[in-house]
Amino acid sequence: MVDEAYLDVSDCTLCKGSATLIAQKIREDIFYETGLTASAGIAPIKFLAKIASDENKPNGQFVIPPHEVQSFIDALPLRKIPGVGKVTYEKLLAMGLEYGKDVKAFDQLVLVKQLGKFGAVLWQRCNGLDSREVVTERVRKSVGVETTFETDLIEPPLLHAVLTETLLPELEKRLINVLKTRTISKLGVKVKYHDFQQTTKECQSHKLDSEQLAFLLNCILEKRRNKPVRLLGLQVGLNEVDNQSGLHQNQLGLF
Repeated sequence: MVDEAYLDVSDCTLCKGSATLIAQKIREDIFYETGLTASAGIAPIKFLAKIASDENKPNGQFVIPPHEVQSFIDALPLRKIPGVGKVTYEKLLAMGLEYGKDVKAFDQLVLVKQLGKFGAVLWQRCNGLDSREVVTERVRKSVGVETTFETDLIEPPLLHAVLTETLLPELEKRLINVLKTRTISKLGVKVKYHDFQQTTKECQSHKLDSEQLAFLLNCILEKRRNKPVRLLGLQVGLNEVDNQSGLHQNQLGLF
């Protein structure tokens, strides 16, 4: 199972070639088959599709048509762009950059000097440039599960209950087939707050450990007490596959 995916529907004839209707049909099929809701983002370039998919979670979709791409980017808070974490965002604010339009008008060379390679990537994104194609085959590096709350949660006991009673059982299901050929290398917990600020805490581990995951969640929550949480997620990092046997040489059990 996958938590999220990109789909290139440029040449798809389903639903008369409408990306919006295709997304709607996929979401309907997911709900019919599993009873689970899904969100979708529709845009002509990858990074905007990712951002759009977060706009109407947990059960909706958002469209950015081609003629609105640049105006959407101009008004886009930089913290919403994938790759812009807390430290990078603070650097951008210190440079007087807060929205896409600010970076678009900024000197690219200065941005690269301050942020390295990501400076060039960010400048391209804010100018509506993203030539990456949708890759359909690659080695899975992790397995994750997350949920976006309809109402933000603040109380730690409620968040821990979601972790142990909802997310962990789903993660266990997703790992059953994966761990036939792979082993666990690390665990991670992700928290996204109501203002879209995101924090991830990870640790090395060779097994799925509920106590360790609970500890990671506590570490995150202790730093930002009483801040409303919009999304909670769990992730498991995977070791590389042994190329000769297809199995990891030191394969461990699920627990």
